[in-house]
Formats: sequence, C-alpha cells, structure tokens
Amino acid sequence: MLVAIIFLAAGLWKITDLYGAAARLAQARVPEWLSVFTAATLGILETFTGIAVLVPRWRRIGGALATCLLAAFMIFIGIHYTELRGAECNCFPWIKRAVGPGFFIGDAIMMGLAILAAALSRPLTSLRGAAVLLAGVCVFCGLSFAANPILRGGARAPDWITAENGQRIPLQSGKIFIFFFNPQCLHCRDAGLKLAALPWADTKLIAVPTENPRFADWFMGKAGLKGISAVSDDLDVLKKTFPFDTPPAGVILEDGREKAMLLQFEGDEPAKTLRHYGLVR
Repeated sequence: MLVAIIFLAAGLWKITDLYGAAARLAQARVPEWLSVFTAATLGILETFTGIAVLVPRWRRIGGALATCLLAAFMIFIGIHYTELRGAECNCFPWIKRAVGPGFFIGDAIMMGLAILAAALSRPLTSLRGAAVLLAGVCVFCGLSFAANPILRGGARAPDWITAENGQRIPLQSGKIFIFFFNPQCLHCRDAGLKLAALPWADTKLIAVPTENPRFADWFMGKAGLKGISAVSDDLDVLKKTFPFDTPPAGVILEDGREKAMLLQFEGDEPAKTLRHYGLVR
C-alpha cells in the first residue's frame, strides 16, 4: 500500500501537470528539450506501477518496475550529485527532500519495500491485463497533454500591477512579457541572460521575484536585465491568475490576455515562442 501510494501520487501529479513536472525535471539537470517527454514517460510508468502493486496478480511486475525506477533515479542523482547537492527535490510531490546522504537512504528504504512487495507476490501468469492497463494510462496521459495548453491559455490579466518604485504598470494594452524568477536560482539567472540578449520589439518586459525580493535588484544586474525590465513584487495576484510550479517561468500577454505560458528556457526557447508571438524581432 505504501509503495502504491508513493508511485500513484508521483505519477498522477506528473500526468496532470506535465509542464510543471517538466520544469522541475529541467532544474534537476534533465535536458530541457527532453523534459516534457521525460515527465510524460515517468508519469505513465509511475502510475502504472502504483496500480500494478495494488493488484495481486500484477504485484510482481509492479514491484520490479518500482525497484528499477528507484534505482535509475538514484543513479541519475548520483551522477549530478555535485551540482544538485542541497537542492530541493520534489520529484515525489508533497515530500520535501533535499539532495544529500538522507536522500539516498530514503530511496533505498522505498526500494526495499518494492523488492519485498515483489518477492511476496504470486508469480505473473499473463501480461494481457497489464498491457491493457498500461495502454489506458497512456491514453489518459495523452488526453492530459492535449488539454493542458487549453486549460492554461486565455486568462485575463489584472488591469495593473505595482512596480517596485510604487508606480502602476498597466497590463491591458500592447504586448507584455512577465518573467518569474528566484534571485538565488542559477537556472533563472541563465534564463535572464538569454532574455537580456534578445532583440525585443515593441514589448514591455516585467520581472517578478518569487522569493527574496530584496535580492531582485542584484539578480537583475547579474542577469543583464537591469534597465530593460521593470520589477514588480505583485507575485500573489499574478500567480493566482497565471499559475505555475517553479521558476523560471514566463507569461506572454497581448492586450491583457494570456497568449502562452513559457516554462522552457533552453535551446531555442524562449526565443522561438517569443518570436512566434511577435515579442522579439
């Protein structure tokens, strides 16, 4: 039951919030161009594993899959341990863990439970039912992927937000890009450097810190955004209107309406999407 709960929670979270899960995986050093595919694949396998562990006749395959997934996860974190040490890992939702020795101990305990579940289960006699279940989870993931952009798009922005100097910034006219960042996030800094280097068209650029707003000015200087972007601390109202998981993230607005949510900041993104909507030349 414990193995099933852990894997169902992790898998269903990824399937129902593919872009949020992809953003977290990208921060964990999964190549950003591969992050959505990886989130979908892991979501499918984790959901299937959680259900399989619950069903006695499929429990052996579920326990074996859980063991393999945990082993692969620990190997990946081990390879990137120096880069990720101390970083918060939220690959299993609602379980707040920092990458360190305790991280591997926790995963080893989960692996032991998965091995125990497989060892104490009846032998597998047929794969037909499990294959049907896997196909159903794949269809569910596909439907979630198709619906996600629809659910994200079209939100109406607030009439205005407040800049750090107290002035109002209107959001109901023209093309606007809102960039959400954590001043202490290296991935956010790299995203800011990419934004600063773009040939912006007639676009208003607004930066919003998600944490530690007192470091926003320092971050803007490091990212090269100082002087080309206004800064606002109105995170709560903006995040309520344009929900996202973790920064870096961005919202494209046109005449007060959301046109796209950006969570990819590697490779040819975000330049490709920003150019598509006419925000950069």
